[in-house]
This record gives sequence, C-alpha cells and structure tokens, in this order.
Amino acid sequence: MANTESVNVRVLSLNCWGIRYLSKHCPQRYAMIGDMLCKEEHDIVLLQEVWSEKDYLSMKKKLACSHPHSHYFKSGVIGSGLAIFSKHRIHDTFLFRYSLNGYPYMAHHGDWFGGKAVGMAVLNIGSLTANVYVTHLHAEYCRDKDSYLPHRVVQAWELQQFIRHTSAGADMVILGGDLNMHPQDLGNRLLRSYTGLQDSYLETAKFDGCEDGMTLIADNPFINKKELCPFEKGIRIDYILFKGSPKTDVYCDFMSTTKGSVPDHPFPYSDHEALTAGLRLETNTRAEIGSDRQPKILDSAAGKVAELVDIVTEARTEVKVGLHCAERMRYTATRTGVMGLALLFLELAIAAVPWLALGAEQPFPRTSFYLLAALCFAILLTTFLLYIFYTMELKALQGAEDQMRLAVGSLQEKLRGFPVAQPHNAQRRPPEGHEPGALATEK
Repeated sequence: MANTESVNVRVLSLNCWGIRYLSKHCPQRYAMIGDMLCKEEHDIVLLQEVWSEKDYLSMKKKLACSHPHSHYFKSGVIGSGLAIFSKHRIHDTFLFRYSLNGYPYMAHHGDWFGGKAVGMAVLNIGSLTANVYVTHLHAEYCRDKDSYLPHRVVQAWELQQFIRHTSAGADMVILGGDLNMHPQDLGNRLLRSYTGLQDSYLETAKFDGCEDGMTLIADNPFINKKELCPFEKGIRIDYILFKGSPKTDVYCDFMSTTKGSVPDHPFPYSDHEALTAGLRLETNTRAEIGSDRQPKILDSAAGKVAELVDIVTEARTEVKVGLHCAERMRYTATRTGVMGLALLFLELAIAAVPWLALGAEQPFPRTSFYLLAALCFAILLTTFLLYIFYTMELKALQGAEDQMRLAVGSLQEKLRGFPVAQPHNAQRRPPEGHEPGALATEK
C-alpha cells in the first residue's frame, strides 16, 4: 500500500460588508470578527468588502499573533475590498482586475467604483504549495431583469482563465469569496466545469449551518427581505471551492456556516454568513498516481468535454446579448451627442444675428443664452464620455466572445478525438453537478 501524508487546513470566507459610515455597526462588527478569528483556529481567512484600508490595518494588528501573514489587495477607486490572513507564510501575491464591472453612472450600486478583482496568494502548507484565491464578483440586483449578467459571465470566464493559467504548478487550489451567483447559475457552472474546482458544501462529509448552505438568509437583521424575492428563505452565493493535483487529493471533512445571530452579541458579523471548511490534504506516491487514477480519468473525459462545450456555448450566447446592448447604448449616446452639437450650432447661428444685421438687438436674453450653451456643452461632454465607456465595454465583450469561440472550437476538436462509441452524452450532468472539470483531466 502506498504511503500518504495527511495535512488538515481550516479555511474561512466572509463578506464583511465594511462600508464605512454606511454599513450598520461597522466598527463593532469588525471588532467581533477580529475576536472570532483570534479564537478560532483558521489556517486561511479570506475576506471581502474590507473597503477601508484603515480597517484592514486594524484587523492586521489584532491578528498579529494568530495570523501573522496577511495581504490587502488594492484596486479601483475605493479598493477591491479583498484581504487574506494566514498562519502560513505568503510567498507571492498577484491581483487581476476584471475588464468589466458594471457602469459608473449606476452610483447607487457602486460596483464599478470598487474595482472588482481576484487576488492570488501562494502559500507553503508543509511541503505542499497552495494557490489561494479570493474574489468578489458583480452583484445581482434583479433576478428577472439582470442587466449585469453579461458582465458577471465575463468575470466568471476571466476568473477561470486566471486560475487555470496560474495554478499549473500548485499542489492544491483554494478559492473563496462572494461569487454573487446561485449554484446552478451559468457563471458558476462555467467556473467549476472549466477549472475542476469542487464545492465544499456539495463535497463535505459533515455540514452544520443554514438550510441548503444559504449565506444570505432572511433571518439576518441586516437583510432587506424584499431583496431576496422570490427566494423567501435566502440564497447561497458565497463559496469555498477547492481542488487537488495529480499527486495531492483534497477532501472536505466538514463545513459550517454562521446562522445569523452571534451568541452574546446584539447583531451578526455581517449581512452575509461566514463559511468555514475543514480540508484534508493527502499526498500520494507516483506509483499510486499512475496506476489508480489514469483509467478513471480516461473513462469520464469525453462526457466532461461535451458538457463543457454546452456551457461555453451558452456563455458565449449571453455575451453576445451584452454586445447587442452595448452597441445600442453607444448608438444612443452618439445620437444624443449629435443632437447636442446641432443645438449648439443653432445657438451660435442665433448669436451671430446681431453681427449679420446691423442694429439688431440680441434675439433672447444673455442669461438664457449662456445657460443653453452650458447645457449643450454638458450634453456633448457626457455623451463623449459615455461613447468612450461603451466602446471599452464593447472591446471587452468582443474579446471574451472571441476567446470563447476559440475555446469551443478547441473543445469540439478534442471531443472528435474520442472514440465514437464513447457514451459521453449519457454522462452529462445537471448544472448542480460537482465533478472535476474536463481540463483538469489532462493532468
């Protein structure tokens, strides 16, 4: 029997809802979170919506003994809000900012100003190298008419690309964060199928927490229940995902979530529930890798590739919808700008009347003339900025659509390389499926 080395890792993920002066009881909740992290024995802590660097520095000082290694990922106007604390030394970090992240004129949503991104940290856990990722995707403000869906799909696409291209040499991968996607949503299926990441809630041997693993629950006093419609009890949008490597198996022994109220405290840690996953890493010998895994990998590869073709095609269709919307908005901005320019020329023509007709008086009062001119210039400036923004959005969407088109072609070519008798259609799984992704099988 092959020898195995086992290592246990406890991971926590929490959206802190840390908007200074706007989030309720923000200083008190940060103090509660810090006390909890000092008491609990988490190896890795992944935090989102830590919007103030002062709050991060305060947390860093408080956790200096329990989690001596940390990093704060800076991005956008107010920061990415992402932070990581670790018992294990952080050897390297990198931040990738998503190319699309909402609209600047939707200031009441605020996602564009946050500079949503994915942060990566490379840790050594014993003799193993772990790539740890923390992210926060664009929020879903309306389930029925989600104008941000193409942006979130592109973010999920860029996230899976970033993970695949940066984790090739890692013994294990951990992703935690607020994905703002339900388990069966397109972006979630795209991410898990392409990377092979497994959902801790679906893979755990033991679970203790909210019903169905929900992380945004109606019983939380910070939640407006109307925003959860049509999901009365709550939704699951926060995740801890993981995967191993050819020489390392990763298992989820237990998972838990907070349940709204915190004992001996008047309010919860956040409007989101905190997730904790207990992962077990087992390192196998090379002989075991070659003899036990390879046949199983080959048996299911065709079915996974076929499923992935369908998912990427669906994502590409959604991106095309976003392309049409961006083109329409850019056309509207252009047309409005032309109208503003025409109005400005008309006003200049009226202003030239006194010079063309000697002795004629000003056609209308100077105050009205200046106000109308200011309005024209405001229209021109606004439409010019919107034209630039929508052009940038179009470029990003077109780039993602081109990448997906190439990916579909590559996957279809790969699928044709399998034997015709391979029953890949029968092995397609529903969206909630949680087997490793097709590309992970190549390893």
